[in-house]
Amino acid sequence: MIERMKYLVQKLNEYSDSYYFGEKPQVSDAEFDALMDELRELEERTGTVLPSSPTHSVGSEAVSQFLPHTHLARLWSLDKVRTESELREWAQRCEKYSSNTKEIEYLLEYKFDGLTINLTYDGGELVHAATRGNGITGEGILAQAKTIRSIPKTVPYKGRFEVRGECYMRLSVLEELNAKGEEQLKNARNAAAGAIRNLDPKITASRRLDCACYNIGYIDGMRFETRREMYDFMCENGLPMSDWVFYGCIDEVIKELDKALERRSTLDFLIDGLVIKLNDLHIFEEMGFTDKFPRGEIAYKFPAEELVTVINDITWEVGRTGKLTPLAHLEPVDFAGVTVKKATLNNYDDIQRKNVGIGSHVLIRRSNDVIPEILKSVDEHEPENPVSIPEFCPACGARIERRGVHAFCTNSLSCTPQIVGRLEHFASRNAMDIEGFSEKTALLLVDSIGLRAIPQLYELDRQSFSGLAGFGERRVSNLLEAIEKSKDCKLDAFVFALGIPNVGFKTAKDLASAFASFERIRSASVDELLAIPDVGEIVASSIVDFFADEHICAQIDRLLENGVKPREAEQKQENDFISGKTFVVTGTLERMGRKQIEDLIVSLGGKASGSVSKKTDYVLAGESAGSKLSKAKELGITVLSEEEFFAALGE
Repeated sequence: MIERMKYLVQKLNEYSDSYYFGEKPQVSDAEFDALMDELRELEERTGTVLPSSPTHSVGSEAVSQFLPHTHLARLWSLDKVRTESELREWAQRCEKYSSNTKEIEYLLEYKFDGLTINLTYDGGELVHAATRGNGITGEGILAQAKTIRSIPKTVPYKGRFEVRGECYMRLSVLEELNAKGEEQLKNARNAAAGAIRNLDPKITASRRLDCACYNIGYIDGMRFETRREMYDFMCENGLPMSDWVFYGCIDEVIKELDKALERRSTLDFLIDGLVIKLNDLHIFEEMGFTDKFPRGEIAYKFPAEELVTVINDITWEVGRTGKLTPLAHLEPVDFAGVTVKKATLNNYDDIQRKNVGIGSHVLIRRSNDVIPEILKSVDEHEPENPVSIPEFCPACGARIERRGVHAFCTNSLSCTPQIVGRLEHFASRNAMDIEGFSEKTALLLVDSIGLRAIPQLYELDRQSFSGLAGFGERRVSNLLEAIEKSKDCKLDAFVFALGIPNVGFKTAKDLASAFASFERIRSASVDELLAIPDVGEIVASSIVDFFADEHICAQIDRLLENGVKPREAEQKQENDFISGKTFVVTGTLERMGRKQIEDLIVSLGGKASGSVSKKTDYVLAGESAGSKLSKAKELGITVLSEEEFFAALGE
């Protein structure tokens, strides 16, 4: 029976691949269904389901929760441009990194509007699937991914690799499912996201999703020189991909981009833009990354949609800093299947400048799935019901004061939205990373337990939750363990968690790297802070003023007394030979792998680049070094053998 099952699995997967990727199906739907029924029957009789069985595609048993999954390589977001001139400016930046006299080649492809998925293959088997999450850790959705028939369960390549793609629902499938009347799905994007993030894989299977893969983020035993090579590899391994990818210089890309915009309405799936990437992966690596984006690829976003609706009300929302932000409640309006009911106004000056009030007819714009923006009033008269800044906080009743164009609640000690917002930020993943802590948890602790300051988190015990609805013994234990675990934290995470004005996660990392200890950061002068790249006068002043506040310092001291111990940042070792220099490692090396040597170079204060240019100081060449070695000789760059490299380190 097992041999028959293996045969059926092989043939069904072969037929499925032919259906999705071939020119025509190898068997009829009836023949395919008959073989599938036979396989299901054998699985039931033997109690065995082979790892690559296509019966996974109909969904397995529901799970109780999604478990976290850490990606092998970070998943980055994309920076955006919206005009041809902005795209050309980006291309000019790319060209500065190329020492080649030829025109740079770019890749243009659709930006599918669905949900990001990251697939891991090992030993030729699909072993993990996860959502993007924060780019470092996502939610494990292997059972859901296996229901998507275009995602192969097995691939020819036996090494471990991660491939990123987008799960989406075809518009024809959406129309067909809605026509059945079993459930009405609002739009294809939400239907796809809801299907992937559903705990029951059978529901995922019923949505009949597709997938388009577009990047190998990590791979063992192989290195790609270009996107073409990468995409050829993906194609050879049967990974689902877009049927349209264009290569060309920037002028050709812009012409093709205009054509793609024209045929957008004819596609059977949603796209919210186009993606332009460098084909040469060495230049891509040379350009590096910002805190959020790779510099060597960018998204071209479609023009925004604009509609007119009515403001029914304007309320004032209180954030964690105490700032009041006006929120417009709109007469519901539909943007491509998405119902919009709210829009943010920046501040009171924004309200006046746009001449809006309650009852105003306003022009709103929704661009690329972001929160809608009110552009202006379309009424010819002044608002009949103008809005003014409240005198007292709508959340706690405290006095409101103006600071520049913004309004703030003066009650930082007991204003619930402020405390909830600060607690949520403090516990967030890039901060203290208290697992299971959410805005809902923070609100419950403030309203029901009476938490009024962050240090009180570390003073909670089992008795604190006594009689609290929804907090059983297991949940209380998990939360207290997570709070206790957070005491041992990285320095940059702790600095970010404090919520210093104008200090984001990247600046927190820069501070940790520059000063190494928390005491040095809190006592730093403006001049010392200005010595850090990317820290300007506003940020430096914000940091100094924050730590000069006696009330804030008392709260920080209380945190430290309660056992919070930010670890000192590891300092880079410096090596006179390597520090400040750029190295390119190529060929087969004996003492260490290429990646290990590149990591060593970075740890000693140098830079490891993927391509040879005039900026390269040394090329470390092993056996079978190819074009990079030739380029180094052509440019007159010093070439080192492995022995010479380690000898120069002083070993």
